[in-house]
Amino acid sequence: MLKPNRTTKIILWLVATAVAVWLIAPTLIVIPLSFTDKASLSFPPSGWSARWYESFFTNWQWTTALGNSLLLGLLVALLATVLGLFAALGLRHIVKKKTVGILTTGLLAPMIVPSIVIAIGIYAVFLKLGIVGTLVGFLLAHTVLALPFTVVAITAGFASFDERLELAAQSLGASPIKTFLSVTMPNIAPSMVSGALFAFVTSFDEVMISLFIKSPHFETLPVLMYASVTRDTDPTLAAAATMILVLTTLLVAISLTFVGRKKRG
Repeated sequence: MLKPNRTTKIILWLVATAVAVWLIAPTLIVIPLSFTDKASLSFPPSGWSARWYESFFTNWQWTTALGNSLLLGLLVALLATVLGLFAALGLRHIVKKKTVGILTTGLLAPMIVPSIVIAIGIYAVFLKLGIVGTLVGFLLAHTVLALPFTVVAITAGFASFDERLELAAQSLGASPIKTFLSVTMPNIAPSMVSGALFAFVTSFDEVMISLFIKSPHFETLPVLMYASVTRDTDPTLAAAATMILVLTTLLVAISLTFVGRKKRG
């Protein structure tokens, strides 16, 4: 394969940088907006103030919604990781590739099907079950969206795992459960952590399905932000958006770090 010369490399870097700026710039605008000294969303800010972060943390509606989102994200990450592990284990032991392909497509369907379609279906079912607007309802709905990410991450972990390590452990007298806990689990742990982090981010950012199943008793931060846009547009909204941006960026960076360490290992 031909290697690009210096001029070509510079051009490619410039193009890549321009694309990155084009994609990231609109998102980063919310950061200075959150520090404006005015009571409206105006860019660029004429002055700077942290009053909108104070407004966020002194308003029980915002803090309650943030707490709900954090709690829900943690529960979704736990449940989606456990289910993703079981799904990956099942796919791993299926011999027929056609069956694996069909099951994998079904597990990854929530990533492909439009959220509005999933939201309508979930709302109809949950309304029948009487769990609309409950923590259990949110947990199940968000897990549907988060499960594909844990399945992909854990399946990738198994793909790079040397099965001979399990055979060696069993040949030395270890039981299947002991082998899994002492040999398999430590090797796929980075993939599980990566999947859990992506599941948390998926739940924390979810708004479409949450709008369908929300209630006055349980409201997530993205839903409250959406309602704030239609009700009033003070920069507290930008402060909330900035915190979500920072949190999700950190979690994705940590997840990618785990994946990178696994590949280098």
